[in-house]
Amino acid sequence: MRMFFASVLVVLGAFSGFVGATTPANAMPGDCPPFCDGIPDSAWIAPAAIPLADVYHWPALAGLATTAPSPRFRFEETCASPPVPADPRDPAVAASAQVTQPNGQWQLQVQVLHWRGDTYISGQLAGSALDNAVGALRACAVTAPGTSPSITTDQSGRVAAVISTADKQVLHEYLLLDLRNGTLVDLAMWTTLPMAVEWRAVPDPVVFDAMGGPLCTAYVGSCR
Repeated sequence: MRMFFASVLVVLGAFSGFVGATTPANAMPGDCPPFCDGIPDSAWIAPAAIPLADVYHWPALAGLATTAPSPRFRFEETCASPPVPADPRDPAVAASAQVTQPNGQWQLQVQVLHWRGDTYISGQLAGSALDNAVGALRACAVTAPGTSPSITTDQSGRVAAVISTADKQVLHEYLLLDLRNGTLVDLAMWTTLPMAVEWRAVPDPVVFDAMGGPLCTAYVGSCR
């Protein structure tokens, strides 16, 4: 398995140089290409599309984003998930944006992970990362006794879960995979109880569509 990922890294390196070699006429300066060694500003979910936007008036996430050299999903902290051997997330280009609030308010973290190069290879890595995440979510009650995980959506490329903990925390997690551009988006919102703002249920597909739509703009030509 380690040899496989080592080979993938070599291939990704070879393709990363190619990706930036030419720029389609319809590519904007912040899209990929030419901007493929970081997460394009256009890849982030629109603030108004994030749950509870009417209460929190979320800021534009691109302005908050920082590089995430070792990206991990927020639920892994809640679930005390063990490290993943030869983690397919390690070679990804990733950035994280977080809005921190007082206890009782909803915290927000969004991450975008992108695997460069040939989409056949990058898609396999992204898909493996999502599969590992689903396995960790299903094992949450075992790795973190006292948690009550509930997977609300488990579809191809789309996973959502709600996790309650014994120490009075609630976490909503959304994971979206787009194989067409080798990108995985992670949106997490959590709070302590009692919550200052009641959660207003938004259909999972609505959240997923808002997470995925920007990727077609950010990664030029990937959704044709």
